Amino acid sequence: MTGKMQFIGLTFLICTLLLGGCNSLRRGLKAKSPQVDEVKRTPAEKNKAKLLKTIDRKFENPQAHFELGQLYQADGLWAQAENEYNIALSFDPVLREAQAARVKVLLDSGDKAKADILIDIYMGQVSSSAAGSLRLALAFQKQRLDEYALTCYQQALRLAPNSAKINRQIGYYYLSRNNKVQAQEYLSRSFQLNPNQPEVAGELGRLGIAVRIPRKTEKNTRKLDKIVEQSDKAY
Repeated sequence: MTGKMQFIGLTFLICTLLLGGCNSLRRGLKAKSPQVDEVKRTPAEKNKAKLLKTIDRKFENPQAHFELGQLYQADGLWAQAENEYNIALSFDPVLREAQAARVKVLLDSGDKAKADILIDIYMGQVSSSAAGSLRLALAFQKQRLDEYALTCYQQALRLAPNSAKINRQIGYYYLSRNNKVQAQEYLSRSFQLNPNQPEVAGELGRLGIAVRIPRKTEKNTRKLDKIVEQSDKAY
């Protein structure tokens, strides 16, 4: 009887050890699985998780919502993307990048009617501001909405006709459309307003317009004066 009890006790001990080992193994696998998942996740997924954590810590972060919307937009998740852009704009109503991205999402999803309404609203907001018009133009350009970008550039130019940068941007637009006549007109105007633009001079050169980049002049003449003074002393 004593032998049987010892055998049973020994068997129970072995089973306990085996179960404990299995549980430890399972716990180890669970602990490692996040690392395995982390390796398998794409950069976009990792970025999405990071942005969600940022938003969880501070929901009223317009830039985080905008960037998350960009990721949804890249995945073709139009509704989620527009929602994030809308939230971003609720915290920063003049975030031009979010405005342009929202228009792009609506156009891509087929809701042109709503997109047209928003375009009128956003362009109206900057109708009296050259800086605002320029920022919205650049935002539209990033979304490859060149037609709306050009309208905003022209609006900015009406408000600031002597801006070399705006003339340059319009010139580049026409250059991308292979409209060399219009490109030459705006790039030439830009160069006249600011001759210190080597890249514009290069484009004009490729269009067959010879231009001269002004040489830099020495602003600090004290060094030159010292050279002459030292030379005078030597004599």
